[in-house]
Amino acid sequence: MLNLQDIKGPYHAIFSLGNNCLPAIELREHGLRKFAGPIDWMGTPVLPQISRMLRNRFEGMLVYSNLLMVDQVNELYNIWDQQYDLYLNHDFYVHNNFPPHLPAYPVIKAKYDRRVARFLQTLESGGRILFIRTDSSCENIQELVDSLKQLCKGPFHVLAVNHEPVKEIEMMDWNIEHVCAVKMPNIDIWISNRFRWTFLFQGMYLI
Repeated sequence: MLNLQDIKGPYHAIFSLGNNCLPAIELREHGLRKFAGPIDWMGTPVLPQISRMLRNRFEGMLVYSNLLMVDQVNELYNIWDQQYDLYLNHDFYVHNNFPPHLPAYPVIKAKYDRRVARFLQTLESGGRILFIRTDSSCENIQELVDSLKQLCKGPFHVLAVNHEPVKEIEMMDWNIEHVCAVKMPNIDIWISNRFRWTFLFQGMYLI
């Protein structure tokens, strides 16, 4: 089991691994994000699917025939990738897409292909890397670590943050190699926990 002190220090990259946009937002707000990761702005509720996608090196991600429109929020469609349970709710605008036909697909797919290539290249570079995942079980985080071991050529850590009915940050004793697991208050998670993320990130920096 790692504590917060164990995961301080320099990183070559820090990536969000979901399950929503929150980790990417906090990394951006704290200046800990060099570039967008493959799933920064997606909903990725099923962590075993993400672990499977990592083991597959993202093969089959965002295949056109696997995409399905779920609903519409304001000017954007929420598009579901059935292969890996990915929800793209920041990419397909109403004005230039007409489900099931998605004319914007080639540009969006190319963007994600670039992000995937950069992600895999970074993991294979041998640098120290941190991954962040919110709201997942101990068993699913263990599977994630096993998948990351196949990709990372250098040292890595996983910061698992679960939102639960606690008053302040609490450590979780998961006893998983590479993992620091904490609980954080589950009220108004998009705004009220900013200073708690600042505490978590204290002593971390990019090189």
